[in-house]
Amino acid sequence: MLELAGIIILGILAQWLAWKLKIPAILPLILIGLSVGPIATLFTEDGGKLIEPIWNGESGLFPGESLFYFVSLAIGVILFEGGLTLRKGEILNVGPVIVKLITVAVIVTFIGAGIAAKVIFDLSWQISFLFAALIIVTGPTVITPILRNIPLRKDVSAILKWEGILIDPIGALVAVLVFEFISAGKGREFTETALLEFGKIVLFGFTFGFTFAHGLAFAIKKNIIPHYLLNVLTLAAVLGVFVLSDSFAHESGLLAVVIMGMVMGNINLPNLKELLYFKESLSVLLISILFILLAANINMEDLYLVFNTKALWLFAVVVFLVRPLGVFVSSIGSSLKFNEKLFISWVGPRGIVAAGIASLFGLELASQGVEGAEYITPLVFMVVLGTVLLNATTARFFAQLVGVFLKNSEGILIIGASDISRIIGEYLKRHNRHVVLVDNNGTNIRKAKELGLEAIQENVYSDDLINNIELNDIGYLMAMTSNSEINKNAINKFKKHFGENGSFRVVSSDEMNNPEDNPKEGLFSQTDDYIKLTNLARRYPSINEVVLNSKEHYEGLIEISKTDSEIIPLFVKDNEGDLSIIPSNSKDVEIEEGFQLVYLGKELDEDIRKKTEQKNDEETIEIEEK
Repeated sequence: MLELAGIIILGILAQWLAWKLKIPAILPLILIGLSVGPIATLFTEDGGKLIEPIWNGESGLFPGESLFYFVSLAIGVILFEGGLTLRKGEILNVGPVIVKLITVAVIVTFIGAGIAAKVIFDLSWQISFLFAALIIVTGPTVITPILRNIPLRKDVSAILKWEGILIDPIGALVAVLVFEFISAGKGREFTETALLEFGKIVLFGFTFGFTFAHGLAFAIKKNIIPHYLLNVLTLAAVLGVFVLSDSFAHESGLLAVVIMGMVMGNINLPNLKELLYFKESLSVLLISILFILLAANINMEDLYLVFNTKALWLFAVVVFLVRPLGVFVSSIGSSLKFNEKLFISWVGPRGIVAAGIASLFGLELASQGVEGAEYITPLVFMVVLGTVLLNATTARFFAQLVGVFLKNSEGILIIGASDISRIIGEYLKRHNRHVVLVDNNGTNIRKAKELGLEAIQENVYSDDLINNIELNDIGYLMAMTSNSEINKNAINKFKKHFGENGSFRVVSSDEMNNPEDNPKEGLFSQTDDYIKLTNLARRYPSINEVVLNSKEHYEGLIEISKTDSEIIPLFVKDNEGDLSIIPSNSKDVEIEEGFQLVYLGKELDEDIRKKTEQKNDEETIEIEEK
């Protein structure tokens, strides 16, 4: 009981520590597992582990093959969740570089790492290519914490993010197929019988995964399953498919759940997002338990297998030769610059799926007596730990070294995608600013995307935006929803992440009626709330510009806008074309001759311009006389 409780407590503490330090959770999890497992044997009185996963007659958590069964089922759930995130539409939309990274680069890694393992460690071709298949995958859980605080051009962040998301289930599928092929042969020559066995595994894995995915989707759509049972019943279905498929063709269960997740992820399910949240929470718990268990299960003898210069050579070939080769081949003909290709080549940490499946396959193949199987787990763990440590400690420095580090985060995040937000977003995009609109309203998001704007349908109370590494170049935050409480919450929650250059929100009706309550983060004007902005945008759905002669000219126009309900100032454009957001305390803006006032509303006619200039001249004469 103490060991089991300790694993759960240590696992969640490791997850919290990773969040706090902004590092991949896999790093503290494996280090804790190694500390209470093989490393503990070096200082305990009896030379035993503090946590012994496998029952040995006197101590241990799992008797016999129980650990293998638990790991199999847990990996099955994790892979099902990974499959749910793989959408065929996203593969088509992410761009040719990412498509090549999950196809061409996968082949390069598979062949290159396989040959390297064969040559350096003299393993069999089967084990060498299984190792290669396992280290194909990066993953969002390891890349996101590393890149979260590195401001990069959106294209670079997007490539790394989508590669990690899409390659997880693809890499898992490749690894499963290679493993099934080896298992079918069971260490013998791959005869006709072995190939037939492999064919059965693929057939039953695909058949059960595809069939039960459609069956479960039908039950969800027809409301056969009550809402409160949806998540747990889906979990039961995943475990059932795993076991059922495995009973027809041994070792086909993993393939079945990967296919099941991929099929369900591409069916229009009404509760898919909720299902993903549940599976994500469950995966966090399972991963926390798994990696402490699996790392603790490694013996010192296994570590000694890779505690040599051969392992360093293999690591160097994988990281400094195979990865860059895959990236550069995949980016031929793309718009990526040489330094951006170098940075993408450098950032390739292996993650959860690689380490988890490696332990599972290593256990199984070793129990089958396959020669060289004892190398699988320690070699993959070595690559996982090495790449995570390397990238977590050097990614920011390397980004600065090769010149992909953005010194100024000029992107703008607009909370709310209503008419006024879309009009402003279009204008900013035309002036070469990275603009992202966020709204929970699907209709607003659809309209924004139809205008060619980047838009995300998301609840601002969730943490998903913070974890989105594609927003690393965002430095300005504008909260423009109709709900003043949402605007205030967005500023408080996101200004640290997205508002380093400025966080602004539309003033509320109460603040507008009481100028003394004017907030320092007020946006555009202290006399115009969301309703006024929206109504004016409907009458004048375009943005105008007027050249400014002086600071006084600007202040005169601002005063006119306070009494004229058909003019709302938005930005000031300098002589270089750069835009500055006008806060509600509008006098703080610096103005020089030739700057332009960007405003929403009717075009300023000649009479207004002359009145403004005349008023400024009179004020100047009065000051001089005094």
